[in-house]
Amino acid sequence: MIVELRKKSQITLPKEIVKQLCLNEGDSFEVIVENGCILLQPVAVYSKEYISKLEKEIKELKSKSLNNKSFDNTDDLIKDLK
Repeated sequence: MIVELRKKSQITLPKEIVKQLCLNEGDSFEVIVENGCILLQPVAVYSKEYISKLEKEIKELKSKSLNNKSFDNTDDLIKDLK
């Protein structure tokens, strides 16, 4: 798909891509230049306070044993619970 660079260096993402990736107004992206290409990667942005809280919860989970198992992160714990 071809898009056009507009005033103030803006582009419009095609509707099909927005739907496919479930993007919404206000979403954030990391912009990466790789081998002469511009890559847009959707990212989630969280406050430092929220990250600190999650880190604390992960440390607590690591210090406890759940069915004699420990986990390095919440994703691994959730996968195990499923």
